[in-house]
Amino acid sequence: MSASTPPRVWITGASSGIGQALAQCYAQRGVMLGLVARRADALAEVAASLPGEHACYVADVTQPDTLKLAASQFCERFGVPDIVIANAGVSVGTLTEEPDDFAAFDKVFRTNVLGMVATFRPFVKEMRRRGSGHLVGVSSVAGVRGLPGAGAYSASKAAASRYLESLRVELHGTGIKVTDIRPGYIRTPMTAVNPYRMPFMLDADEAARRFVAAIERGAGQATIPWQMSLVAKLLPLVPNALYDHFASRVKRKPRGIL
Repeated sequence: MSASTPPRVWITGASSGIGQALAQCYAQRGVMLGLVARRADALAEVAASLPGEHACYVADVTQPDTLKLAASQFCERFGVPDIVIANAGVSVGTLTEEPDDFAAFDKVFRTNVLGMVATFRPFVKEMRRRGSGHLVGVSSVAGVRGLPGAGAYSASKAAASRYLESLRVELHGTGIKVTDIRPGYIRTPMTAVNPYRMPFMLDADEAARRFVAAIERGAGQATIPWQMSLVAKLLPLVPNALYDHFASRVKRKPRGIL
C-alpha cells in the first residue's frame, strides 16, 4: 500500500448500532470503508451520511457465498483490507424447552459464530501472503457466564471468544493480529428491548471510539467499558451455588425478538 492510499476497513453489520458507529468513527479518520449489511436501504443511508467515498455490499453473514462474493469484489477494486471487523450479531431470549426456540438458537449461532468465520475466511490467505492484517471480532461480556433465558446468546458469545483466541494463536507470527472486543451494554436497538437494568451502559459513538482505540493498540482482547472488565474477571470466581441463586432471579430478554 502506497503512502497516499488510505487504510481500508471492512465492517459487517454496518447498517445500525455499533457497526454504524464504527463506520462513522473510521470515516472521520479518512479511512476507506467496505460496509456490509443485509438491509440495502439502511446501509445506503449510513454511507450517505459519511465523509468520503465508501463501498457498500448487501450480504448476509449466514450465507458465506454472498459474503465471499462481496469480499472478492472489494479486493479486486480496492485491495485486501487492512482491518476486518466481524461485528454482525443477533440477540434473542431463548428457552430450551420451547420447540419454537430451536430456530432462534440456530439463527444466533449461525450469525454470531459461523458468521464471524465467514467474515474472516475470504481475507486470511491474502493477509498471510501480504504478511499483515488485523481481524477483529465483537463477542460480549455475556459470554463469560451463562445468563438465564439467554442460552443461545451467552453460548454463542463464549464460542466466539474461544474461536478468536484459537485464531490469534493460529496466526501468531504471520503478521496478522487478532482482537476480541468484549462489549458490555451499548445503547443500540439490540439493547433497547432489554427489560432490566444495564450498568455502565455506553452510547454507541463512545463505544466505537473505545473499540477503535483497542484495535489501534493491537490488544488481543479488550473488554469495554473498563468497569465491565472487572465484572468479567470476578464472575468466574463466584461459586456456582451463589451465582445460580442470584442469576436465576434476574429479568430476562424477551423471546422471539431478533
